[in-house]
Amino acid sequence: MASTGPCLFCQIARSSTSTTLLYMDERVVAFQDINPSAFRHYLVIPIEHISTVKDLQRRKEDYLLVSHMLNVGQTLLHKDAPGSGKYRFGFHQPPFNSVDHLHLHCLALPFIPRWKHLKYVSLGNLGGFIEAEKLLQKIKPLALPHL
Repeated sequence: MASTGPCLFCQIARSSTSTTLLYMDERVVAFQDINPSAFRHYLVIPIEHISTVKDLQRRKEDYLLVSHMLNVGQTLLHKDAPGSGKYRFGFHQPPFNSVDHLHLHCLALPFIPRWKHLKYVSLGNLGGFIEAEKLLQKIKPLALPHL
């Protein structure tokens, strides 16, 4: 189904909404999920429109972007929820993504309510949720072994 209007996350990334940004730089913005699944639930999105993880390739730019998104999410959660002890960072894969704009889920556990953990499970070859570290392994450029 084609989108009927501008991408909501693109609008947020360009500060065209009332969404409070927790972090912003030249590549990404971060904000609270409007329907949190955990004690703290933030999203980190690229300012550039990238639809899904399926659009990422084994190249330096994509690897560095996802690494930066993960670093931003980890920094925010460790600052805002230092006592959580358990964190999850990852992406929903099509057809399980709710918004067609790449977004990293940054979760400080516990899940609230507990059943919400079901939304963040890997379904193997069927997709589901992919941990950020697994995605980084998948898109790590072969020519850059030191990354």
